[in-house]
Amino acid sequence: RERKKMVGGRLEAAVQGRRAGAGARAVQGQRARVSSCSSRCCSSVGPRGGLLSLQQRGRRGAAAVALRAKDSEKDGGDESHTVEMAGSVSAPPGAGKRGAEWFNSFLKRFKPVQDKSDNVTALQFEKPLFELDKRIIEVKKVAEENGVDVSSQVAELEARASQLRHETYSRLTAMQRLQVARHPNRPTFLDIVLNITDKWVELHGDRAGYDDPSLVCGVGSIDGTTFMFIGQQKGRNTKENIHRNFGMPTPNGYRKALRFMRHADKFGIPIVTFVDTPGAYAGKKAEELGQGEAIALNLREMFGLRVPILSVVIGEGGSGGALAIGCANKMLIMEHAVYYVASPEACAAILWKSREKAGEATEALRITSKDLTELGIMDEVIPEPLGAAHSDPAGAFAMLKQALMHSWDDFKDLSEDEIRLQRYAKFRKLGEYIENKDEAVPIRAGTVGPGDSPSIDEDWTEVPDQPEGLQQGYRDLLLAAEKVAQMEEKSKNNGAGAAAFGATSRSNGTSHKQVNTNV
Repeated sequence: RERKKMVGGRLEAAVQGRRAGAGARAVQGQRARVSSCSSRCCSSVGPRGGLLSLQQRGRRGAAAVALRAKDSEKDGGDESHTVEMAGSVSAPPGAGKRGAEWFNSFLKRFKPVQDKSDNVTALQFEKPLFELDKRIIEVKKVAEENGVDVSSQVAELEARASQLRHETYSRLTAMQRLQVARHPNRPTFLDIVLNITDKWVELHGDRAGYDDPSLVCGVGSIDGTTFMFIGQQKGRNTKENIHRNFGMPTPNGYRKALRFMRHADKFGIPIVTFVDTPGAYAGKKAEELGQGEAIALNLREMFGLRVPILSVVIGEGGSGGALAIGCANKMLIMEHAVYYVASPEACAAILWKSREKAGEATEALRITSKDLTELGIMDEVIPEPLGAAHSDPAGAFAMLKQALMHSWDDFKDLSEDEIRLQRYAKFRKLGEYIENKDEAVPIRAGTVGPGDSPSIDEDWTEVPDQPEGLQQGYRDLLLAAEKVAQMEEKSKNNGAGAAAFGATSRSNGTSHKQVNTNV
């Protein structure tokens, strides 16, 4: 019946747009096809709703074929129109398309952002800039209508607007930067990846029953280099945000990400992750499905991957939801993006018992790109065009692509052990704090400092899926092993042998652990 209604609607449209003679023939052919459609749809159902036997269904099918052949003869044997109409009614969107044709149709449906949107939401501090831009457009329009040359006045207004925009964005507060990071017109992960890649194929599913749309994975190439892209995807409007769960992945999303990270590790494909989430989804269902376990598993497994991992914070990076795909060899952050352990609103509610203190919490958390690089959490800031990424998406894409490929050059020639050791050392340095500033030595994340040796007592032991040598502090273990080897060699040269060395060590009360501490 639904099929009959659809074809009937097309029939009426065809009748109105044709001449009387051609319209009559089209009506006759379409009515016959509607009858054959009905006979096919009901061929397995009897007059009282019961199922027909195979013989009865065969007879009805043969009758339907004969009726269609008879209609074709009446229409003059013109089958092309029939095929065209049938394809337009029954075929799904994109059916029959392959390769580049299908990819182009996908791009038309998604429509990734390339230039500034005509309907940009203005933040409170951006309203004077929007008013000035609006005035410039009005002056140009009036000048064109009246044929007046106002190029000098327009140039003066544009220079003033550029200066005002520069002054505004150079003194943004932490709370204002947070608003920019959450801007509804800010480019999303798919906007970025579809604009910086030469080829892109999205991959789906966690092989456990669900494909989380809030976390997108796929393989793409940039300038001939293949990468595995993984990123959190937000929507541009309410409908898309509901579908994407507002960029908050579920446990299935993180398991999907881990599946494709392991896939990339197996085939030697470098990984690039894009962080843009307020945090992992904290609903009851997510907790029942093991949200904490999924995040913890990602953290553990990412330190054992043998391929370089680059991570870019493009919007807001919230807590464990961001860290679950952010354990990378190099952390990059866009100029107006933020990265925090808890949202300022949640922090204010916990510490000040009021969400109105969110501004103070934002300053205290030090979530801006400048603060994060000073603390050594982020390695590089990717600059954005004047007015942020939402005002000039194309410029932002070019800057991000350049920074990404430059960072890739730093890791493409490293061995697997060097890649894992660098990633491990980077995160071991995070959070170090020395109270006496006079004695403090600034140490960048990922480097060895003078305070590393005593940390052997606090290192992990028997951590699964870690490179050999990292289980008890790779650097300290190497130093300790070298010292022990030297002592053994010296003891052998003196003719004491290994037994004498062991006896000397016991008599002096020296244990392997003490040797490590001394080193």
